[in-house]
Amino acid sequence: MTLLAARGIRKRYGQVEALRGVDLEVGDGEVHALIGDNGAGKSTLVKTLSGVISPDAGELELRGAKVHFHGPRDAQGAGIETVYQDLALAPSLDAGANIFLGREPLRGGVRGRLGFLDRSRMRQEASVALADLGVELPSLEAEVGTMSGGQRQAVAVARAAVWGTALIVMDEPTAALGVRQTEVVLSLIRRVCEQKGVSVLLISHNMAHVLEVADTVTVMRLGRRAAVRRAADTSLEELTLLMAGLGGDAEPDAEAEAEDER
Repeated sequence: MTLLAARGIRKRYGQVEALRGVDLEVGDGEVHALIGDNGAGKSTLVKTLSGVISPDAGELELRGAKVHFHGPRDAQGAGIETVYQDLALAPSLDAGANIFLGREPLRGGVRGRLGFLDRSRMRQEASVALADLGVELPSLEAEVGTMSGGQRQAVAVARAAVWGTALIVMDEPTAALGVRQTEVVLSLIRRVCEQKGVSVLLISHNMAHVLEVADTVTVMRLGRRAAVRRAADTSLEELTLLMAGLGGDAEPDAEAEAEDER
C-alpha cells in the first residue's frame, strides 16, 4: 500500500525550475531511496515533504488523504520526521534532552506549572527508545557533543523514531562516517522500518548503501523522476547510467536537456 504520494510537484526559484512535475510514491513500511546528482532536485523535494517549502503546483497524499503542509510542524503533526545531514542536535545536552528537544515533558504539580522539566522521564523514555533500536551509548548522561559521529547519528535517528509515526526522512545519514559507524547506521535504518513499522525515505549519494538497505529506488535527474526500480532487480551500474540520463522511464524533456547542456 502507498503511504505517501507526491504528484506533479513543481517548484521554481526565479528562472530555475528545481522540480518539474515530480511524482513519488513511498510504500507503507518500506525503505525507499532517493538518488540523483547534485541539482537533481532531491533537496527541494525533501523540503516539500517536510513542510519547509510549499510547492508551486502538485499535491501530497498521506494514506490516501490530501495534505497541505504550511510549515515543518504540520508535517511533524502528520507523523513525518526528518533527520537532516547536520543532525540538528544540541551538543551540550544529553541523549534524552535531545530526543525530547522542543517537546520536553514538564514535572507534575506546582513545579510543572513553573516550567520545571521532567528530566528523569526524558532519560527513562530515551533509554527505552535506544534499547528498542539496539543502540548503546557510553552514558545517557553524557553530552551528545562528546559522542562519536555514529552515536550522534543514532541519537538523531532515535529521536525521529520516537516521534515519526508515518515516515522518517534521512538526508545522507552515512556522510562523513567511518566503515563501522556506517554499518551501525544502515542497520538502524532497517531496524526502524521493521520494528517500528515506519517507512523510511533515504537520500544518499552512496549507491552501494542504497542497494544494501532499500526496497525501492527512485532516480531523479534535472528536477524530474527519471526511473523507479526495485532494489533487488537493479544494479549499481544501471543506477549510474540512469543518473547520467542514459535510459529511464520519463519522457525526454527538451527544455531540461538544453539547460543541462548550457
